Amino acid sequence: MAKDYYHILGVSRNASDEQLKKAYRKLAMQYHPDRNPDKEKWANEKFKEINEAYAVLGDPQKRKQYDQFGTVGEIGDIFGSPFTRTTFEDLMKDFGGEGLDFSFLDDIFGDRLRGTGFSFRTFGKRGGTKFEAWPGETINLDEIFGQARKPYRQNVRYQLSITPKEASQGTRKILTRHGKKVEVKIPSGVKTGSMVKLRNARQITDGVPGDILIQVIVK
Repeated sequence: MAKDYYHILGVSRNASDEQLKKAYRKLAMQYHPDRNPDKEKWANEKFKEINEAYAVLGDPQKRKQYDQFGTVGEIGDIFGSPFTRTTFEDLMKDFGGEGLDFSFLDDIFGDRLRGTGFSFRTFGKRGGTKFEAWPGETINLDEIFGQARKPYRQNVRYQLSITPKEASQGTRKILTRHGKKVEVKIPSGVKTGSMVKLRNARQITDGVPGDILIQVIVK
């Protein structure tokens, strides 16, 4: 059965955009784990639920599709639309103003952040794990999640031993990493210490950006 996102947010089906936004922010404050001691797991699940509901109803196009069909093909997340993303920026200011912890958001949005090098645990730290709002402070998720949209790039290195004949004539080898195979083309005339770069090969083997660097050893 399709989820009733209006019921989850506690609003009527003809609720205005402003009413949806207000309901979402109110519930997000209510379900913050700091306000639900000993019920953090439950609070996190409720937080995920209202985020999914607002990701759909807070975006006019997705809401129209949901109202017509009772579902949407691609829910996405709250950062995927400028309408819902700006509301989340406001919510972060709400958290900051109340001195509420940000770190639980790493669990809420774990899939979105995986491999990005970004963590809410380190965002906005000022002598602790809590974000502190101060006059003139602005929070820009375009800037923050610009990091999340650009996954952390890291190269890996391997050494490959070849014979003098292979070094002279050139050769091809197969590298297996995480069960995935990539071909290494060794040009003719290489010497010990030569480096062969497999550009962005980690996208194939690891599913993340990064080159595989092969250092050739002739022996």
